[in-house]
Amino acid sequence: MCVLPAFLLAGCNMVLLHPSGAVAAQQGHLIVASTVLMLLIVVPVIALTGIFAWRYRHSNSEATYAPDWDHSTQLELVIWAAPLLIIIALGALTWISSHTLDPYRPLRHVDASRSIPAAVKPLTIEVVALDWKWLFIYPEQGIAVVNEVAAPVDVPINFKITASSVMNSFFVPALAGQIYAMPGMQTQLNAVINRPGDYEGFSANYSGAGFSGMHFKFRGLSAAGFDEWVKSTRSAGRKLDNDNYLQLAKPSERDPIRRYSQVASGLYDAILSQCGPPCPN
Repeated sequence: MCVLPAFLLAGCNMVLLHPSGAVAAQQGHLIVASTVLMLLIVVPVIALTGIFAWRYRHSNSEATYAPDWDHSTQLELVIWAAPLLIIIALGALTWISSHTLDPYRPLRHVDASRSIPAAVKPLTIEVVALDWKWLFIYPEQGIAVVNEVAAPVDVPINFKITASSVMNSFFVPALAGQIYAMPGMQTQLNAVINRPGDYEGFSANYSGAGFSGMHFKFRGLSAAGFDEWVKSTRSAGRKLDNDNYLQLAKPSERDPIRRYSQVASGLYDAILSQCGPPCPN
């Protein structure tokens, strides 16, 4: 019976512990390290609880009976020193990781063993959480896509994230941790995908009736594959101008992938500033 839960979990995709992005990998290591440090206290306490309950049970006449005992310096040192050392270790680990994994901090490494070449320029993607779908704008490529986002492997990505109406949360478990999307504010996420493939992205913050269907596809592509993806999006022949955006922003559920070959100038800034679009001059 003890192995049954492990057997059932064997079919699960433990994406948080086996991600495909360098940032998510570091976050996974942090989860494991923190859990192990806490188990150094939790496991002995649980084990000793059972041992003490059995050893000092009422029917055990061989156990030492000391009703007037109330202090042991050695025991006090163990009880207080061990948790204190664990707290210090967890505090140091958390402080270092909080700065290293700051989502606003530009990446310096592609993965644990490779630095980012000086000639590589980060890919900028503007993310807008709508009701109830995701809009991804590529300002440098001049395109936009609904419910699908793509990036080349081993190229840093700078996500600029906002929302059109209510607070949401942008989350691709294989890539990095979740980042909130809030109307009138911009948050950021710097990340990189290290393996090609299609990964699940979704909203991790309840935002209304269509929240459960607010999923999107994140595609990790080769450099040539990404260029082809951009080319196919540019051939869509659909423009995301102000009028089309206003129609897109209306609440809808489980929207299909939509591609836009052109994007109105300043659209993301207008959404961010909550003044349109279009923004008044």
